[in-house]
Amino acid sequence: MTQQRTTKQFEAIRKAIDSAGRPLSIEEIHDVASRTVETVGQRTVYRVVRQLQDEGMIVGVSVPNGSDRYELASIASKHHHHFHCKACDRFFDVDGCPGGLKKMVPKGFVLEHHDLTLSGLCAACA
Repeated sequence: MTQQRTTKQFEAIRKAIDSAGRPLSIEEIHDVASRTVETVGQRTVYRVVRQLQDEGMIVGVSVPNGSDRYELASIASKHHHHFHCKACDRFFDVDGCPGGLKKMVPKGFVLEHHDLTLSGLCAACA
């Protein structure tokens, strides 16, 4: 892949993801990056997010019945789960794991991976 030149928009988008500390939607990335560079368009956000994914810097967090979120690959590589606030639709990282999930797997099945998303209200919305 050819290296694209780094623009103010690219840097604003990358910094928005770097500093978030939680998975962000495209809209959230756009909102944060636009505070730094007003000329960031949503299509630019999609393009840069795709580029950062291709380069392995960020990964997508699949959201059932919703838009994917994006977080740093360095965070995603550590086993963690997510909390979804139903009021503000934001996602937050949750450290730790309940464990003991193998006991729930039907006999003869082999558990290879699991995703866990807690939902409720974040501290700001509670």
